[in-house]
Amino acid sequence: MARKDRLYDLIQILKDGGLHLAEDLAKTVGVSLRTLYRDMETLQASGVPVRGERGVGYQITAAYTLPALNLTRTELEALHLGLAAVGEAQDEELAQAAQALAARIDGVLPEDRAAASGWNFATYPFADAVRGFRHMPPLRQAIRTQQKMIISGPDGDQTIRPLGLDYWGRVWTLACWCETKGQFDTLRVDQLSDAKPLPAGFVDEPGKTLVDYLADRGKT
Repeated sequence: MARKDRLYDLIQILKDGGLHLAEDLAKTVGVSLRTLYRDMETLQASGVPVRGERGVGYQITAAYTLPALNLTRTELEALHLGLAAVGEAQDEELAQAAQALAARIDGVLPEDRAAASGWNFATYPFADAVRGFRHMPPLRQAIRTQQKMIISGPDGDQTIRPLGLDYWGRVWTLACWCETKGQFDTLRVDQLSDAKPLPAGFVDEPGKTLVDYLADRGKT
């Protein structure tokens, strides 16, 4: 398993908000404790709101605040997206400015949110996430209007019902009901090569809603 895929799997495990022992996490993703500790340090350095330490356990928190300014998840997402995009720019001056701004923001975030240079692009293991930014507008629109979509990704073309977008440490995921597979799925937006709305809409059906998705994921 590629390291970035393992880190993504760790985020999926931790996002339930519960406390997870390092030994259990290491066993689940099939690595040594030493590797698991390095992975957790990398997630923290990448801006994922992971709290915990060796011998105690790890969990993800979701509090994003700045002094004199409270940010919603969507507002912080937009801030991350903008800095990430500019940080990848060919204009060296702009890229350096993004780095400097990231460092300034890191300096005023609460201690539990700003550990280990949380906005540091150099340690960010999902740099290719920028590729998925172009899919965000049509995905959001399809979620709001309950429009079916055809998406292209690692599993080929699939017809889905988009249910919601989730965001952890600059990784965007799409919760959906996959009509092709006949089951819920969680897709990484950065791994999609295309995402197009279809003429057909959909209505909520028992067993295929976002509430059902969350309940289903809570069992795993």
